[in-house]
Amino acid sequence: MIIQKMEIDHYSEVKRIWTTTDGIGLRSIDDSKAGIEKFLLRNPNTNFICKMDNSIVGVILSGHDGRRGYIYHTAVKEEFRKQGIGKKLVEEALLSLKNEGINKVALVVFKNNSGGNSFWKALGFEERSDLIYRNLSLHAENI
Repeated sequence: MIIQKMEIDHYSEVKRIWTTTDGIGLRSIDDSKAGIEKFLLRNPNTNFICKMDNSIVGVILSGHDGRRGYIYHTAVKEEFRKQGIGKKLVEEALLSLKNEGINKVALVVFKNNSGGNSFWKALGFEERSDLIYRNLSLHAENI
């Protein structure tokens, strides 16, 4: 298992993982190659892939705004789950965020993503029942 920083050259393989993973919601603009490249340029040290036998089997996107860290699109190919890959990717992302002075991390998981919710709970991420998450798309085509 090799954990390394994600680069835009990994996009095609990573997108295949995202599109075949239940519970991942992709947006046409934000998650396009150009959108991910923009995110990686803004957060060059906080995004990781896991390789086994020269193939990408897992990915985590994370970044920050200077105050809070955020985790997005964490996925491991189904046949490689339950081997500690997801946990290792999260550990790398959290360490990189901590090294950049970030003290708190947030993420969003779909309510019906039972596997994802169990995973994050097992890693100590607490569910916030006191919040309502809201968003607004600034581009109608970003669906």
